[in-house]
Amino acid sequence: MRLAIINDYKNLSRSANWGQLPDDIKIDVFCDILKDKNAIIERLQPYDIVIGGREETLFDREIVEALPNLKFAVTHGRRNPSYDLDAFRERGIPVCGTRTGFEMATVELTWALILSIAKNIPAEYAAVQQGEWGISLPMGLTGKTLGVLGVGQLGAGVAKVGRALDMNVIAWSQNLTQNRCDETGVKLVSREKLFKQSDFLTVHVVLSKRTRGMIGKAELESMKATAYIINTARGPIINETDLIAALKSRTIAGAGLDVFDQEPLPTEHPLRNLPNVLISPHLGGRTRENFIACYDDCVENVLGWLKQKPVRLLT
Repeated sequence: MRLAIINDYKNLSRSANWGQLPDDIKIDVFCDILKDKNAIIERLQPYDIVIGGREETLFDREIVEALPNLKFAVTHGRRNPSYDLDAFRERGIPVCGTRTGFEMATVELTWALILSIAKNIPAEYAAVQQGEWGISLPMGLTGKTLGVLGVGQLGAGVAKVGRALDMNVIAWSQNLTQNRCDETGVKLVSREKLFKQSDFLTVHVVLSKRTRGMIGKAELESMKATAYIINTARGPIINETDLIAALKSRTIAGAGLDVFDQEPLPTEHPLRNLPNVLISPHLGGRTRENFIACYDDCVENVLGWLKQKPVRLLT
């Protein structure tokens, strides 16, 4: 039996104890990122088991059907929109995920973006390198309104830091309840008030048919001209064309973005060159600790499948 570990671009898969697997499983590790369909199919055709990363490589129906030996697949995380689970299921191939490990990494990044914007750190750092000193007047966050779109574990974590900074924390999502707001210490408001009142609006909902494009021209135009939007969830939750237009026209003051419709962001993409946008390359949960924890879970996933008792099965 042959097992492929793909997209190990930080070379961390070897940190896991693959020696727990039976000796007759041959393991190959690939550190490049597979994107081209033909290359994906050509490389993975010999393998019975494929351990993927997050969303770097597409596993659509065409690719799944072109892998005759594939019997089991694993992805990092608890969901992966790049995997066509229906196609896997129709071929009788189980797909398992991993625990996300240190989930607060995304909370940390959200606040890195907010604080970098409020304190103008990128521009100040660049100015200091050029011999200048103090080119702007930073923004204080105390008393400002933090709007949280989605109060799951990540949204609640972001809200907790906002409260510690004495910000006014408000929240909304389609299924958000008063009980959940009471638990997390945030104020439940209407959808309209979330956009109108937020000085910083941070997105923490899962990408789905319901949430795709849920923030568009109308929502952006209802925000304060001094407001910033932060997205560390998924790019398509915000209509990218509308966001670019709002940033260019200064309908909103700016944005902090870790996720995009297309990743990596194309070299000539307009978001790369807007002065009121702070960009990070989908760092979110991509910490060393998270990657190591995910590979440990991958070993457990393969052992479970071999025993016909798969763990963390995705449906």
